[in-house]
Amino acid sequence: MKALACTLISIAHTRMELFSTELEEERMHLYSMLVWAVVALFFAGFGIVLATLFVVLVLWDTHRLLALGVPAFLFLLGAVLAWRVVLDKARAKPRLFAASLAELSRDREHLASRS
Repeated sequence: MKALACTLISIAHTRMELFSTELEEERMHLYSMLVWAVVALFFAGFGIVLATLFVVLVLWDTHRLLALGVPAFLFLLGAVLAWRVVLDKARAKPRLFAASLAELSRDREHLASRS
């Protein structure tokens, strides 16, 4: 009985270490994605504003409405497409703690087969 208790405690300890490692990896992955997303948005936003200003100034005397309307439409279209990508990525993300859950399932099956 004592050996079984030691084995169960050892299994639980190993699984908790795995869970902790997966949690840390997920946290670092999310942090990295957030930092790069902010950097990308900053540069993209700044570039878009400058490009739009350039187009508007070049076409100001001849096609004011077109110079403002086309970029506005393109920005809205880009926003919709980017949102669809975000939704697709959110749906495709693997299940959180999948490795820990798989190990616990194997442990449960192994222990059930021994009894």
